Amino acid sequence: MIVAGGVYVERCMEPDWNQVFGSAGRAAISLAPAFDDVMLITCATQAMRRRVDTLAAVYGFVAQCADSSLAVTFDYVHPLGVPRISPSPSTIARQPPLRARADIVLRFGMLETDVVVDADIAVYDPQSAFTPSPFHENGSRADRLAVVLNGFEAEALTKKACVEDAARQILSTEQAEVVVVKLGSRGALVATVDSIEMVPAYRSESVWLIGSGDIFAAAFTFFWAKAGLPPREAADLASRAVSVYCESRSMPLLDPNELSHRMPVTWKPGRVYLAGPFFNLAQRWLIEETRNAFRSQGLEVFSPLHDVGRGTANQVAPADLEGLRECDRMLALIDGADVGTIFEVGYARARDLPVVAFAQAMPPEDLKMIVGSGVRVVADFASAIFETAWL
Repeated sequence: MIVAGGVYVERCMEPDWNQVFGSAGRAAISLAPAFDDVMLITCATQAMRRRVDTLAAVYGFVAQCADSSLAVTFDYVHPLGVPRISPSPSTIARQPPLRARADIVLRFGMLETDVVVDADIAVYDPQSAFTPSPFHENGSRADRLAVVLNGFEAEALTKKACVEDAARQILSTEQAEVVVVKLGSRGALVATVDSIEMVPAYRSESVWLIGSGDIFAAAFTFFWAKAGLPPREAADLASRAVSVYCESRSMPLLDPNELSHRMPVTWKPGRVYLAGPFFNLAQRWLIEETRNAFRSQGLEVFSPLHDVGRGTANQVAPADLEGLRECDRMLALIDGADVGTIFEVGYARARDLPVVAFAQAMPPEDLKMIVGSGVRVVADFASAIFETAWL
């Protein structure tokens, strides 16, 4: 089989991360134990090629690298953030397309070039939330096609906000056998001409998201294209594999028995009360990032900063507490032990509202009452968002 796509430098500020993987590199590593003959087709500078060759030798796949003059880097502040891509995608000159011919091809969108696929079975992940390209647009063909993409890509590709409508349109326009739309903490939607079904997300004790979509695409390719499982079953096992990866940052073994113990999460829509101080730029930035992260997961948010604003005690407190009473869960940003935030946590717990607290620099003694009152304290930002979404 062939995995075609980009191999890039990935860096994250928090949690710390500095690796060379990219979508295609990570997928090739994941699939190498499951296939006898995995080939990675990508672009690379001379320096990057040496790293790709090392990965190929260590993990047991063959690498075919076209020359590239640019090494592309993705820089994240946190795993849920939008990465800064260097050099800017608008300045990257597109090279002549590469070609991939095999029984099974997993193709990812690339920044430097495109890959024309000729396959019996193809899985396509466009890898662009802004300008995703249809599979057939570059002349690619496959007897059987699965399109795996996230909700933002599905909307960008079809201009439809309803994920079910977007999936139906992609089935038709791409002449696909199956469309899988990844929906983060909600799981994934699996669409065929006969049905539209959901598969759940599976719990991870921590949530590392960089590359999680690559693992999903790789696992789905194995279970659907190689093992021949029905689309929903293949997507369910891919979701379980993502759970293992998010918890360990390691490439999971694609064995159903190894994945069977993962626990599904029942996602339900709701409204989050976002408690936290906003007295300086850093605090307001974190409130903004948190609010955006929840909205990207399909949750409504009540934010005192955005929905009430500043004012006197008599103006602010009643409005904040009224907003809290209209919410069904809370995320509290408690580093610094802001008095107002701690009060809101106590008020929420007195009303038996589920609370997650995001804290990275609080002494254990200061957390005693919070932990003892049933609050789940989480030290990682993305994990705190997902824990709250799963309440």
